[in-house]
Amino acid sequence: MVIKKVIIIHGCPSNAEKAMSPETRTYDKHWLPWLVQQLCAKNIEVVAPLMPTPWHPDYEKFKTEFEKSAVDKNTVLVGHSCGCAFLVRWLGESKQQISKLILVAPWKIADKDDEFRPKFYNYAIDTTIKDRVNKIIIFTADDEEADGKKSMKIFHEALGGEVIELEGRGHFTESDMKTTEFPELLKVILQ
Repeated sequence: MVIKKVIIIHGCPSNAEKAMSPETRTYDKHWLPWLVQQLCAKNIEVVAPLMPTPWHPDYEKFKTEFEKSAVDKNTVLVGHSCGCAFLVRWLGESKQQISKLILVAPWKIADKDDEFRPKFYNYAIDTTIKDRVNKIIIFTADDEEADGKKSMKIFHEALGGEVIELEGRGHFTESDMKTTEFPELLKVILQ
């Protein structure tokens, strides 16, 4: 099967101030620009939308932005952190068939003091997603935070798939990885 389209959903920053400026925001940085460049060089269509107010994630707002791009059975969906929670919820609601679902440092646990994320994270995962996705891959790291490890287990128990644990990658941010390159992710997309 030939990969024709990859859609990447970024994570959610902790505050708005840093996130407002293209120079200082990080949620659409890390390995995302590198991955987009690598895929475009292989003539693969890549969509990496900026989700509205990701520091206060709202499922319906994310959905409106996400659905501007067509998704079909040949699409690869990649999520980072809270972007994973969005993609899994959307796949459960839409019943869309896709080629691959790749979750990078998936997150599904809201901080107790956060008024926005509980509504974003608290939903039942549709376990039938695995029947409509050819391949599910979950990336985690040996040094991911405890809630990140718990989140990964929640998604893996519901969806199955292959878990790839990499050494020393933390939450797969540039500061944790010490690089913007993510060749393991590129390889999984292209396989």
